[in-house]
Amino acid sequence: MCSDQVLAMKILTVNTGSSSVRLAAFVHHEEKLTELASVREDSGGESESILQEFVQTHKLAKINIVVHRVVHGGMRLTSPCLIDRDVEREIERLAPLAPLHNPVALKWIRAASGVFGARTTQVAVFDTAFFTHLPTVAQTYAIPHELTEKYRLRRYGFHGLAHQAMWQAWRDQHPDLLQNGKIISMQLGAGCSITATDKGLPRDTSMGFSPLEGLMMATRSGDLDPGLMTFLQRQESLTPEEMDRLLNEQSGLSGVSGISADIRKLLKSEDERERLAIDLYCYRARKYLGAYLAVLGGTNAVVFGGGVGENVPVVREKILAGMEWCGIHLDAKKNSDASGMSCISSETSKVEVWVVPVNEAAILAQEAEAVISSRR
Repeated sequence: MCSDQVLAMKILTVNTGSSSVRLAAFVHHEEKLTELASVREDSGGESESILQEFVQTHKLAKINIVVHRVVHGGMRLTSPCLIDRDVEREIERLAPLAPLHNPVALKWIRAASGVFGARTTQVAVFDTAFFTHLPTVAQTYAIPHELTEKYRLRRYGFHGLAHQAMWQAWRDQHPDLLQNGKIISMQLGAGCSITATDKGLPRDTSMGFSPLEGLMMATRSGDLDPGLMTFLQRQESLTPEEMDRLLNEQSGLSGVSGISADIRKLLKSEDERERLAIDLYCYRARKYLGAYLAVLGGTNAVVFGGGVGENVPVVREKILAGMEWCGIHLDAKKNSDASGMSCISSETSKVEVWVVPVNEAAILAQEAEAVISSRR
């Protein structure tokens, strides 16, 4: 395929989350990718109908490439690739490790085949890929080595696209650093994670074998004492599937508050349980921030992304409260006024604090182009 053909192609990005799907269409214009249209829908909706309506509404006559964000690629799918039957089978095999995400992605992959034809080029980009070379000490669980080898158990890490994008956006503001620099990035949305990055390479991340480990999230518990889980299984006679639902869908902000998984709603309440849910959410994030300061030996910047990280100033304020000891000083006005990519730390802060909107759709389109170009 010649370069002119690559530049002329229309690319549809399909970014499936646990509860929503974001569709976007791109084409090259004046030597750069230009977004033609985008929409957010319920990922549980009728996928083929949503795809057809999107294409018709925005008069996208021909889609050349469909690129999908897939949360879990495991140890085999460690870089963006063309989707074939073997790749589909591997995504399906990994579904138990990302039960809220991989099955949804697979549904949309198959829907795209139905709408655009089985011969349409489809590309998968994996959230775990950024963490493929996580240091051994950061990816290993303290369980018998035989089980680790038998089941390929490791901390995979997730939200790789978002953390990579936050690093790159921050680096673009500091060309004098070349490839140096350390950041701690927080992706806060329905799912939440934090990553320590040094010279563009992740040194540690909060999500592990599955997207359940780490920070408290909207409906996911984050870190738990394993003894608590076995206790509940015995006392409540829970099956593994029921335990999965409890930890993935009924915990986090929703479980602690008993009311809602939406942090914006909880912030408006004076109810004791709802306030506890918010305090716990921010406390757990601050605790990880302190840990990753130790991992990196300090940081140049703390970067916030995701729906909550970008749009809820009070959450950023609560997470960073009391962090002046390590050189983090937030500017209250900059924080409350932040819109788009913004530096919100004070002039005296030794550590920069940034808000970085993450355009995962553009990253997906770029990765798809790279895959196609590499096969010319």
